[in-house]
Amino acid sequence: MLTAKQSSDFIARYSRNLSVIPVLVIDEISVAEDIAKTLVDSGAPVIEVTLRTESALKVIEKMAMVSGAIIAAGTVLNEHQVIQSKSAGAQFIVSPGSTDTLINASGNLGMPLLPGVSTASEIMQLAEKGFELLKFFPAEANGGVNALKALSAPFPSVKFCATGGINAENVKEYLSLHSVSVVGGSWLVTEDDIQTRNWKSIAQKVRLVNELSSNNH
Repeated sequence: MLTAKQSSDFIARYSRNLSVIPVLVIDEISVAEDIAKTLVDSGAPVIEVTLRTESALKVIEKMAMVSGAIIAAGTVLNEHQVIQSKSAGAQFIVSPGSTDTLINASGNLGMPLLPGVSTASEIMQLAEKGFELLKFFPAEANGGVNALKALSAPFPSVKFCATGGINAENVKEYLSLHSVSVVGGSWLVTEDDIQTRNWKSIAQKVRLVNELSSNNH
């Protein structure tokens, strides 16, 4: 049985010295290893593969075999997907929100969970259970940097992975917040990057974010 605090501690340990967790929507299994290697080599070894495509679990399997890669399954909504994600080799799971069923399933299966929140009440409920690292989602749609500044005041012990609407233009603002330990970003690996096999573009984007945030860690 994995507790909520152990869950947060596990994810925090792997993301502590990182700026960004790339969030991938990918359906092409053949490029999975190349993308994972590119991300690991450029300084973004924790990778979220969302369960939004038919091939997502197979992509996780391939990426999990890459040395140095820590693969998370994203958009996990139920117990069945927790089981599938673990079997595929994911080391933790990410959800846009949370339910008691999902929290209990992840704890019982020993799968660390990064649950999503967007309100003070949701933060209170999860903090009460022992979670100390939460996904603020969708970040921009829920007020962005200003909302996080306001929410961090009553919850000084809670850290956030801000995800949703974050891009190269606003990422520095998010990383400058004390309450934000890491951000999740889909702009790092785009469909165009995948179609054109532009691994250099991916590496360049990751390095740029890491340079931008070098003063924040």
